[in-house]
Amino acid sequence: MTTAIEQINSFYRAIMHKELERICQSYVPREDTYVFVEGPRYSTIGYTHISKGWRDFCNSGLTLEKIEWVEGPFTEAAGDFAWVAGIILLTVGVNGQLLQQTFRATYVLEKNQAGSWQIRHEHVSAPLNDPYGIGDWLKKNDS
Repeated sequence: MTTAIEQINSFYRAIMHKELERICQSYVPREDTYVFVEGPRYSTIGYTHISKGWRDFCNSGLTLEKIEWVEGPFTEAAGDFAWVAGIILLTVGVNGQLLQQTFRATYVLEKNQAGSWQIRHEHVSAPLNDPYGIGDWLKKNDS
């Protein structure tokens, strides 16, 4: 049986190879499956919209060359639910140039009737530079 981390890593391989069917099969096929995307939109709600987003991605000039865990992945499973989280470094091809972006990634997975893990909720985001204008409130030790 595939673990939750193995499922997410398989999902990442499908994205890098633009295997649309495998990508879409990674999600719970319900219209309340909920995704926070790393791009200019805040969220995508529903399997139909998630699938369309991935179809459009696969038909775009954007390529994901590499997805690396740089912190984690961390995971926990209980019954039919699991989560996988960590920090990922994406190497992306855009218009012939490679760029790298670091994101937080969290996945909540649910087992389907066949016992395979599928994504119920996905959250990929990057922290804002200084959202409140006070810098990081975590203070360094003054020892």
